[in-house]
Amino acid sequence: MAIVKSKLLKQLSKNYPNFLKKDLEKFINIILKEIKQTLKRNERVELRGFGVFSSNVQKARISRNPKTGEKVNTPEKKTIHFKMAKDLFKKLNNEKE
Repeated sequence: MAIVKSKLLKQLSKNYPNFLKKDLEKFINIILKEIKQTLKRNERVELRGFGVFSSNVQKARISRNPKTGEKVNTPEKKTIHFKMAKDLFKKLNNEKE
């Protein structure tokens, strides 16, 4: 099950009852906006203990439509690459440090 922004907001407001819900929502939006803008500038986003987000450029290429076999021009585009931190990897795989 994926976590969505509304569930994250509920969890944060439950864990931090002293903060107003609208302030927590602003906080989440600011963090996500900064991550997006940084990736747009082709810079890395490193969250210690969680992982690193970076943007890659996929070159333009000629690909095929699998249904018809027709050649299709695929333009250059940016993609996001995520590499998880060793700590997160160990927690996911129940490894002891």
